[in-house]
Amino acid sequence: MAGLARHIDPEELVHSLHEKPHSHRGKHAGSSASHSVTPYSTRYNSQYELSKFKIPHDGAPADAVHQLLKDELDLDGRPNLNLASFVGTYMEDQAEKLMIENLSKNMSDADEYPAMMDMHARCVSIIAHLWGVQKGEKAIGTATTGSSEAIHLGGLAMKRRWQEKRQAEGKDTSKPNIIMGSNAQVALEKFARYFEVEARILPVSEKSRHRLDPELVKQNIDENTIGIFVILGSTYTGHYEPVEEISKILDEYQQKTGVDIPIHLDAASGGFIAPFTHAKAGGPKWNFELPRVKSINTSGHKFGLVYAGVGWIIWRDESYLPKHLVFELHYLGGTEESYTLNFSRPGAQIIAQYYNLIHLGFTGFRSIMEDALANARLLSKSLEATGWYRCVSDIHRKKGDLEYRKGEKPFEKEGETSADYNAGLPVVAFTLTDDFHKEYPHVKQVAVSNLLRAKQYIIPNYPLPPGEEKTEILRVVVRESMSIDLLDRLIADICAATETLINSDEIDLAAWQPFSDSVEKTHSSAGHKSQHRHKAKRPMSHGVHRSVC
Repeated sequence: MAGLARHIDPEELVHSLHEKPHSHRGKHAGSSASHSVTPYSTRYNSQYELSKFKIPHDGAPADAVHQLLKDELDLDGRPNLNLASFVGTYMEDQAEKLMIENLSKNMSDADEYPAMMDMHARCVSIIAHLWGVQKGEKAIGTATTGSSEAIHLGGLAMKRRWQEKRQAEGKDTSKPNIIMGSNAQVALEKFARYFEVEARILPVSEKSRHRLDPELVKQNIDENTIGIFVILGSTYTGHYEPVEEISKILDEYQQKTGVDIPIHLDAASGGFIAPFTHAKAGGPKWNFELPRVKSINTSGHKFGLVYAGVGWIIWRDESYLPKHLVFELHYLGGTEESYTLNFSRPGAQIIAQYYNLIHLGFTGFRSIMEDALANARLLSKSLEATGWYRCVSDIHRKKGDLEYRKGEKPFEKEGETSADYNAGLPVVAFTLTDDFHKEYPHVKQVAVSNLLRAKQYIIPNYPLPPGEEKTEILRVVVRESMSIDLLDRLIADICAATETLINSDEIDLAAWQPFSDSVEKTHSSAGHKSQHRHKAKRPMSHGVHRSVC
């Protein structure tokens, strides 16, 4: 029979062993640091642990430190299998080479790097034209560190324009508000909190397709509304919000009240998809072709196909960027106008963005985005064909068809393009069907995510936005690097994982739990795991919760 066993604390065990002297190794420990054959033969490999939380008194050989860090980073997920993220994980060798050659260039040193600044100006012009800049208007914009900074800049410009107009009319400016859906990414709510604007976060529903509801917009706007955040590509389900419909509501409101409310379009992902795909944004107009749209942001490091660290914001005309928000900088011998929250920031990503734009051209970007949508449709149709899953996203359904119907043959058309389907991001948001839950009540959806993690896929399982949080979804972002071979393997592995769970009992399923946290995670994060989210300071229904992006 098995004997009694005591719990072992691995950290305590390693600590106690480290405290014991290595007397048998001490004679050669000093020399091994400087005369090592390989990084693993240094004393830092087995005899001494480098300080992690305080700077070590003495350094260590470069090859040893490189190997130590490389080995620790092997514990990270594989970027190409991180199907949770919108951020790109692949660039061509030539683009990577350009980035490495220019890693030391700082965007704030405009006078020192004029060629790089010229490329920045060209990117702004190219993107403005992609977004339908109108003749007679002088579009103006800038690179940012990402869409979060860009959203803050766009929101701040709206707030200042509202304040200036109210002050000129002798009206109160103490109660600004801004409208957004509860499906908004957290950066939008951050803007409201950081810049003291009331965030009117409107609930989304299945009826509104889990996106901003135009009818609720109509009910919540007033003379203190500085603007509407409209999202071109929800991070939850990939749906585009109805820009033109909301624009018409604001037009009607202005005709009745004289109150002019602008739109800022958060196109973090959709800004590099809608201009190129045949489906556009699902409607005839979504960009600067609508006079109501004053500014648009996007992330170059998402579907702009650049590594993390670059976003863009453009105003349709320089008159929509309040002059006193723009700084004239006298720096290192030159002058430059600046409107950013950051000063120093990397220039290599700007060069990489310009590389992509002129290397791929319009047809190259169209091919990549159409392929991504085609792969996302194939994944969606395959999941629903199992009978175990239904998709909350609807880019795989015929244009105008927004409902899941059990057992229905998927729509297909010879020579099809994205224009034949509902417009949206190449995102597959799916959930177990009601029939599955009835037949296999012991299977928890989060176990699918955990089991796939064992195969190195990162596919998050999380609730829909406030109001719909009882429904949890699994979500896959189909990026450029999702090849058809990887897609085939993913479909097979999702099916295999689901079958494993079906054939397991509740005791077996208890093994598929999330990974334990590191010491650093435990002590540095004030957040909670999903099973303890009820302990959060604010319940989910009180605002936007973080979605994976």
